[in-house]
Amino acid sequence: MIPTRWLVLPDGIRVDWPQVCVVVPARDEAAVLPGSLPSLLAQDYPGRAEIFLVDDGSSDGTGELARELASRHGGLPLTVGSPGEPPAGWTGKLWAVRHGIGLARAREPEYLLLTDADIAHAPDSLRELVAAARTGGFDAVSLMARLRVESLWERLVVPAFVYFFAQLYPFRRIGRKGARTAAAAGGCVLLRTDAAERARIPDAIRHAVIDDVALARAVKGGGGHIWLGLAERVDSVRPYPRLHDLWRMVSRSAYAQLRHNPLLLLGTVLGLALVYLVPPVALFTGLAVGSTATAVLGGLAWLVMTGTYLPMLRYYGQPLWLAPLLPFTAFLYLLMTVDSAVQHYRGRGAAWKGRTYARPDAVVGDEG
Repeated sequence: MIPTRWLVLPDGIRVDWPQVCVVVPARDEAAVLPGSLPSLLAQDYPGRAEIFLVDDGSSDGTGELARELASRHGGLPLTVGSPGEPPAGWTGKLWAVRHGIGLARAREPEYLLLTDADIAHAPDSLRELVAAARTGGFDAVSLMARLRVESLWERLVVPAFVYFFAQLYPFRRIGRKGARTAAAAGGCVLLRTDAAERARIPDAIRHAVIDDVALARAVKGGGGHIWLGLAERVDSVRPYPRLHDLWRMVSRSAYAQLRHNPLLLLGTVLGLALVYLVPPVALFTGLAVGSTATAVLGGLAWLVMTGTYLPMLRYYGQPLWLAPLLPFTAFLYLLMTVDSAVQHYRGRGAAWKGRTYARPDAVVGDEG
């Protein structure tokens, strides 16, 4: 149990809980704010904390709704700001984050919590994040929020999304000092203010359409120690009920994640095909032509693949019979990635909340 007044470090030193400012960029988020903002307002944090929600040119009354929710629920102080349209060279979200950090700077917080408008936090979320950062000596602590898994397509696609992300960015390597691997989950990042200043966040990543990996690289490149893990009680309330919704989530940014590099695209497509599609094809081909060796090898590879996917399904509370369907889901991701490249070469670029960005050097992740 974490003390209510003091934060106890590993060597037994007791310190006051540091001040935290929460920055929430929000663009047309009226549909999800009622399920997320009250959880931030209700944070049970022993130190001083304040929320700065930045209404990034919303047309659905996001800012007004935020004020109404704060008036209705009470809790942590809430300030709603508006940054205006982003200047050239800035993505809208990061321009909003910059504005929020600017508002927070007057409070001189030790930590900044950057969290998306669709993220709901357990009452002790902020307290646990700060405790983890302080006791672990981390400059940035990030939690990958648990995405919604209610519709059939969400059950098929969402756990695999996190499964593939963890393979691209192994969590253990991210937290290891000296390792080059760096990643974060943009929906929930607790960042030391001095580390943000050293890394020039967000100015140094102002062109990033989705900022999580870019932020982590900047902090780690500045000598910071970072950590990323799966959340237990930090959840996204954004629904993706149809395949079309999930397809857009992935395809709008997948090719930018590959740095718009055709060779990386080719390697990704071949890798997905070899690891996830060849085993079931080998099994059924071997059975069809009577090649026992081909069928056995294909079946064993499929079995190993299935076994590696089981922990992610357990984490999401999904039935384990979904595990053998991973090749089908991988095929969907292959198509989404190719579609992302096609959209790029048609000049549509990566998109976020009605804005399109075509910079070839944009670093893109998984923002909602």
